Amino acid sequence: MTGRIENVGIVIVSHSPLVAKGAADMVRQMVGDSVPLAWCGGNPAGGLGTDTGAILKAIEEAWSEAGVAIFVDLGGAETNSEMAIEMIGKGRAARIVICNAPIVEGAVIAAAEASGGASLAKVVATAQELSPS
Repeated sequence: MTGRIENVGIVIVSHSPLVAKGAADMVRQMVGDSVPLAWCGGNPAGGLGTDTGAILKAIEEAWSEAGVAIFVDLGGAETNSEMAIEMIGKGRAARIVICNAPIVEGAVIAAAEASGGASLAKVVATAQELSPS
């Protein structure tokens, strides 16, 4: 589509698939389909954890030339997200940021900002304002 403005994509990564899906549902209710969105949670065996392959797939699903903001719940989710970003290649990796923000509130506020066409830097900065000092 010529002239279409792409909004920043949002990825939600949680150790719990229920948490990730619930946060994604809240984002969708707030901004509809105006923002590329994907989520993943749990390990390949169906238990609590995260999976680098699933994160990589979620990044691909939410990919936008405007960039992707990733929201994680715990340290393992952040580590696996970093590994997925490394796997995606340098060109696109430069347009992916892991946000230091609460997973639910951060994703919702970031998506609201992204739905208005904000840049990746502005989306991330707005979400990270929610982090405790």
